[in-house]
This record gives sequence, structure tokens and C-alpha cells, in this order.
Amino acid sequence: MKQKVTLKLIAKELDVSISTVSKALKDSAEISMDTRQKVKAFAKLYNYKPNNIALSLKNRKTKTIGIIIPEIVHHFFTTVIGGVEKVANEKGYNVIICSSNNSFDKEVINLEMLASGSADGFILSVAKETQQKRDYHHIEETMSQGMPVVLFDRIIDELVCDKVIIDDGKGAQVATNHLLSLGCKKIAILTTVDYISVGKLRTNGYLRALRVYDIPFRDDYILKIEDVDNCETEISDFLENKDIDAIFAVNELFAVTAAKILDKQGKKIPNDVAIVGFTDGILSKHFIPSLTTVSQHGEEMGIRSARLLIDKLEADDNVPEEYKTVIIDTSLIQRESTKK
Repeated sequence: MKQKVTLKLIAKELDVSISTVSKALKDSAEISMDTRQKVKAFAKLYNYKPNNIALSLKNRKTKTIGIIIPEIVHHFFTTVIGGVEKVANEKGYNVIICSSNNSFDKEVINLEMLASGSADGFILSVAKETQQKRDYHHIEETMSQGMPVVLFDRIIDELVCDKVIIDDGKGAQVATNHLLSLGCKKIAILTTVDYISVGKLRTNGYLRALRVYDIPFRDDYILKIEDVDNCETEISDFLENKDIDAIFAVNELFAVTAAKILDKQGKKIPNDVAIVGFTDGILSKHFIPSLTTVSQHGEEMGIRSARLLIDKLEADDNVPEEYKTVIIDTSLIQRESTKK
């Protein structure tokens, strides 16, 4: 069987990135003339056609929704998927789930594969590498072919499409206010590097709360973690001999890891250090002590995302295009890791 020519195959054959291939085919000035000519020649020789089938999807519906998430083993994303499936099943749609594993290239490949006839539209939370690169050509190309996209959680402000988010800054401010209301004044934050949008927004909420209470922020109380999956060493080094009375962690993993490290250091939670996390997952509920956390209401986010997408898919073509940004309220769930 003749192998189908894809962006991935062209990139592999020419030893360049998928992004380079896509931009070269669009004649982007970012790519050298020599590389553009090589890519175009290869594509022409092997009769490459970008998302051919997607161009006819308006007339040939698959009744399938594609979901692309950064991580498959993550409580929040599983609850979002549950919400999407609930609405999709009610409306007679199937759901295909793909994980980018926070890889830009894998996100591009997933979109290309699903847009080539497997799905009518997409619900997408962008990969960490996509945010880092600030390269959204693959999403723009998909939308330009008439396929609707709904972004959720990690969104791109520059893209004109439907979006479903929580107010990350407000949720973080509420979490920090809770610690401040308990009398904590030396509050550390475990967050992500700035190019990850939700981490940056939650850090800003933490800083806002400190300003309202007239507490100056300290650089040595802020840890920005790059490698989220291997954070234990960084958090351990950060907390070593740290004079703090509370921690706000921007995700569940950071909160649980900090609690384990503090226990090893002989510190009691919440008597010595109170902890508030983000995302009300299984770990937060069943960890000892159970963790106070900000709930993102992932299922509701999935429900709202699916409704927006299906409304677009079933809309009359003559109706003017309108885009919505839905903001879902968070809530603080108090447990044993903060003083009652």
C-alpha cells in the first residue's frame, strides 16, 4: 500500500521540524528560500495535499468530535472528557480522544490526522510546547478550512474562536486569601514557568492577594518549576530550611509533593505549614492530611465546551459567525491541610 504523505513524513525526510514544513508550504518569510523550495518540491513530487478531506466536511459529517488534551493521566482532563462525552452522547456524537503529551509536534499530528476525515470539530487544550513556541499555525489552518475549534483551560488569546475557561487569577486569589485569613503571612507559591498561561494567571492572583493585605512579595518565596513531572527535587531544595507558614500550589501534584517533603522534614500540616492546592482531584481528597483545594469544575467545563462546539456544527451556514468566551466559577474546598 502506498504510504500517505503527511507533514510528519515530509519533515522526517527533509530532517526539519513539522512547523518548518507547514510554514514553508505557506511561503512564510520566516523560512529560508532554499528550505521553502525543497519542501515545495518534495510536496509536489509526492502529491501532498493538506487536509484534503477536511475541505469537504461541511457536506459530509462524521458526527464525531475530536478532543486533544495535554495529558491523558490527569484527573482534571478526565473530568472534562466526561463532560464532553455526556453532551456528545445526548446529541448523537461520538468522541475521539488524543493526547499531545505536551508536545507541539504531536499536537500538530493529532490535528492533521483528525482533520483528515475523522472528526467534524475539535475541543482543545494546547500543549506546553505550543505555548512556549507561540506557534498556532496548525490551529489557524484547521479553522480556516471551516472546522470549528473550542479551546478550554489553556487557551490562546490571539485565536478567534470559542473558549471555555475558569478565572484562574480569581481562584488563586481566593486560595491565598484563605491562607491570609488564617493568619499566615509567610506564604510561598509553587508555580510553573511563565509561558504556561494558567500558571502565570494563578501566580498573578497570588500576588494580588498579598497586595490587598499589604504584604510585600518575596522572590525567595516563589518557585517556578519547568519540569512538572519531575518536580520533587526542585521543591525539596526550595523548602529546605525555608521560613514559611503556608504554601499555595498551582496544581495538585505540587501540593501533594510539598506535603510529602514537609512531612519528611518533620513539619506538621497544618500546624507548622498550611497548604492549598489547585484542582480537586483524587489525590487531594485521599491524601493524608486531605488537601484544601480550588475546584475547577472540569465536568462543567467539558459540558460547556461540547455545547459550544455542537452549536457551531449544527448552526445554519447563513447565520453570522459569533464567538463566546465562557468563564466558569471556581470554588474553594476546605479540608485538613488548612486550619479549621
